[in-house]
Amino acid sequence: MQPGVGTPDSKRIPRGGGNEGGRHLTTDPLADRLAAYIESLELVGGDLDGQPFTVLDWERDFISGAFADGAKESALSVARGNGKSALVAGIGCAVPDPDGPLHGRRREVVIVASAFAQARVIFEDCLAMLRERCGLSAADWRIQDSANTATIEHRASGARIRCIGSDPKRMHGLRPALAILDEPAQWEPARRDAALAAMRTSLGKVPGSRLIALGTRPVGEHHWFAKMLAGGADYAQVHAAEPEADPFGLDAIRAANPSYDALPSLREQLAAEAEDAKRDPGSFAAWKALRLNLGVADTVEQVILTADVWQAAEGEAEASGPMVWGVDLGTSAAMSACASYWPQTGRLDAFAVFPAHPGLEERGLSDGVGRLYLDMAARGELMIAGERVSDIAKMLGIARARWGGDPESVVCDAWRIAELEESLDDCRIMCGIVDRRQGFHDGAEDLRMFSRAVLARRARPVESLLLRAAISEARAVYDSAGNAKLAKGKEGGRRALHRDDALAAAILAVAEGDRAFPPGWEPPSMRIVRIA
Repeated sequence: MQPGVGTPDSKRIPRGGGNEGGRHLTTDPLADRLAAYIESLELVGGDLDGQPFTVLDWERDFISGAFADGAKESALSVARGNGKSALVAGIGCAVPDPDGPLHGRRREVVIVASAFAQARVIFEDCLAMLRERCGLSAADWRIQDSANTATIEHRASGARIRCIGSDPKRMHGLRPALAILDEPAQWEPARRDAALAAMRTSLGKVPGSRLIALGTRPVGEHHWFAKMLAGGADYAQVHAAEPEADPFGLDAIRAANPSYDALPSLREQLAAEAEDAKRDPGSFAAWKALRLNLGVADTVEQVILTADVWQAAEGEAEASGPMVWGVDLGTSAAMSACASYWPQTGRLDAFAVFPAHPGLEERGLSDGVGRLYLDMAARGELMIAGERVSDIAKMLGIARARWGGDPESVVCDAWRIAELEESLDDCRIMCGIVDRRQGFHDGAEDLRMFSRAVLARRARPVESLLLRAAISEARAVYDSAGNAKLAKGKEGGRRALHRDDALAAAILAVAEGDRAFPPGWEPPSMRIVRIA
């Protein structure tokens, strides 16, 4: 047995676990030492930034079960925001830290997630905790922290932490003493089983090695993480609401959120999201998956916001203060759209353009919307720009004239950003440029911020046939962890010919506007300096 990995005393390891975790496990000396070590660390970020790490009862249960002698594979499932990433980061720190109870020569922690960027979440917690505790001087530590490499290595012992994406081809040659598998429900289905098999093979090279899988519950019983939670792991701990419980009852919320009483920000976030979920069906799916840990289907069809919610938010707010534009660029002869948002007042306006050929009447017939495009044009919400391809520079010129000046920033999908930059230069529009990816990475955050702004009446769309038509047929699709993005093509039951470009532009504008100018933002006061 490797030093610091286990003890000679054999303990009973429950298979299946449950909401009570490992309450009935006898205490293991290694688990006690590990819990004491974690409490010597300093928390980074969140409510308790800079304070000593206090191991909560549910976290102590997991440590006791996962590090009881003989426990090779452990599974932890708990709702988002309860600190599970910080917990496993603290466990990971115990390997490279010379004073850590899991430390040993050339021992390695490997953090695996759906993508390298996701794995960095836990890695960055490890880096911050070790920096506070050990200083991480260049003489004693080797740190690699770049866009595609992330390692923390103790030079004298060679013990280290590194993170990778869930690509089985990149797992050959690994020899981890501890593998942390983050959010397996989000791993790509085509390679998730092969990735687990490759990791298990790697773990077999190091005596006493351990695997910890953690995340929200996946959909269905066939996912390997679901099988681990149901009894396939040596130890499993699940915190979830009962399916038949009141989804907004405190008992259900506490069952899935064991850190509820310890984290004020979690309570505030849950209260805000509960109100959204009560009013909006799309938010309710995410509530069940992320906050009650009940899971959702891999792809769930949902409207973005219901018609009554949208119309209730419509209003005539003043166009004053900083202005942010969102731009959705259509390909070839497709629609392009521009939306403008004034974060201080909440006003939201949008228009769209088509090239001249084919004409609006012909387009309406081919897209199955009859006279809708003609009616939008009559209202000044749909215009012609370009002959056979949308003229983006002309669209931006229309936007400047329509809204009376240049914006603070323009937001666009990352893959068309160069085209936008060139058009802005042609129009001599001087502003910041923000690029966003429209998959679940950035799209989920933007859609969530947009929906919350409308539900809270912070965003006040003008009465617009263009926006009403877009919101009525746009669809959100959800991944297995409950993250939502705007559907494209035929995703989530969306009509392939539907034009939701104006809504896509509005989502970008509102999300970026609220990031750059959050509620309560005030312009900096100006000081007049007298020169003698």
